[in-house]
Amino acid sequence: MELRNYLHQLDIPLLYATEDIPTEDKQIYVHFVFGNCHWFVAEFDQKDSCFGYVILNGDLQNAEWGYFSLHELQEVKLGNFRVSPEANWTPQSAKKVELIKLSSGIFF
Repeated sequence: MELRNYLHQLDIPLLYATEDIPTEDKQIYVHFVFGNCHWFVAEFDQKDSCFGYVILNGDLQNAEWGYFSLHELQEVKLGNFRVSPEANWTPQSAKKVELIKLSSGIFF
């Protein structure tokens, strides 16, 4: 699956469009998964770059908000396994995403 084509089907704000919204209130439109790695998309530049929350290798202490490349995600593979969107994901605010809450990505 081409990740960029998948995101183009969704109504995701452009980069910086939500910069005035507190992190806990940002909408998370997509959850990409690969093993114990998670990429939560809040903004997309309609080309390659996304802004969101990232947890790598289950490391909740070092998880953070930042930018990531769809092209780089597309290149991640292990045999037939690739980064893919969570099938039943429903867009929701970051404060409702359990993994973001557990990793202290929401500051109250």
